[in-house]
Amino acid sequence: MDPLIITCAITGAETTREKQPHLPIAPAEQAQAAEEAVRAGASVIHLHVREDDGKPTQRIERFAEVISAIKARVPEAVIQISTGGAVGESIEKRAKPLGLKPEMASLNLGTMNFGEDVFYNHPRDIVALAAQMHQLGVVPELEIYEAGMLESALRLAKQGIIREPLNFQFVLGVPGGMSGDLRNLMHLVGFLPSGVHWGVAGVGRFQLPLAVHAICLGGHVRVGFEDNIFYRKGEIAKSNAQLVGRIARIACEMDRPVATPIQARKILGIV
Repeated sequence: MDPLIITCAITGAETTREKQPHLPIAPAEQAQAAEEAVRAGASVIHLHVREDDGKPTQRIERFAEVISAIKARVPEAVIQISTGGAVGESIEKRAKPLGLKPEMASLNLGTMNFGEDVFYNHPRDIVALAAQMHQLGVVPELEIYEAGMLESALRLAKQGIIREPLNFQFVLGVPGGMSGDLRNLMHLVGFLPSGVHWGVAGVGRFQLPLAVHAICLGGHVRVGFEDNIFYRKGEIAKSNAQLVGRIARIACEMDRPVATPIQARKILGIV
């Protein structure tokens, strides 16, 4: 197996300070959280940003500010920006930060119910984002919330619209998408062609069991406050690094080394 890549989604677009008082919002807070996560074993930082009032934003100036702050503290980290933005935000706004030419960015593969909202990703927008990422040299992470999105991604790859390297992220447990039931993960992994890489982001109570199974199966793992605010049932996590550290310890006990940022770049095909 490849070394385990741990991605940390430090903030997200939906989590609030009311529910998670340790949520990093300001650029300095996000930079500190990113550094702590990398020191605990993360190699990739999945990045959403917020305005000072806590509202999610795709404003390119804010992304630039946060990325600069993170790189000043932990220059080795792989920064993966989100093009998902907040639910309901236009695709034009969501795509703006690609102008910064980050090493990676998320690419969502379909429209879905997302809790009480609709996460809208028109096929033409998916194709346009994929083309823009290729033009800018940004490696896409293919965000899969249900099985139809995986089949769409494979079809687009066959057509040459999505190009190698193919890195899949299964986001399981969002109301409206596939749950984090282990059978769903096994179903998705079973559809993957050889030579691709995959990871899993379990939402809420699914985060830890899916992470453990991914370690066993050769996949990679995403944790962090975007997806889960608890360390265990009823216990609010103290930091993103606390969630990262637990996965690193489990991987160590299972004799699977944790990837360094240099190793992660090689596995993910980042030039």
